[in-house]
Amino acid sequence: MQRIAVVPGSFDPVTRGHLDVIERAAGLYDELHVVVVHNPDKNALLPIAQRVSLIEQSIEEAGIAGRVVVASWSMGLLVDYCTDVGATVLVKGIRSQVDVAYETPMAIVNRHLAGVETVFLLPDPANAHVSSSLVRQVSALGGDVTPYVPPAVADFLAGARIP
Repeated sequence: MQRIAVVPGSFDPVTRGHLDVIERAAGLYDELHVVVVHNPDKNALLPIAQRVSLIEQSIEEAGIAGRVVVASWSMGLLVDYCTDVGATVLVKGIRSQVDVAYETPMAIVNRHLAGVETVFLLPDPANAHVSSSLVRQVSALGGDVTPYVPPAVADFLAGARIP
């Protein structure tokens, strides 16, 4: 039986922390789907199509493109996407106890709704402080984001005007 997992997120934009989780998860499962999801609680900076493109470029740069499917999902429950592709696992990166508190109820509901388990991966300590919102703020104020994002994202942000 093929082991299929999904790494969901808003990825606005994808960071080195996200990429670390994606690379490690790709080594644990036969097929990995990275899914850009719409989060109604967040005001997105980048359109979903741009986020998908930046993830595709970043995983290509990382050398794992052949093992990872990048998609988006904006209608319905994430576990519906999992069911559609045969995934039985969601992989989430956890940076702190705040993330654990936020993710745990969703993990329980996803297991209850569709039998989809959630696996938490701890970040590389070098990336534990990195978040998309931090990257957006540093970029908007003219700071160097290259330590925090893959090269494709740094190049994109350098050419973009971030409000």
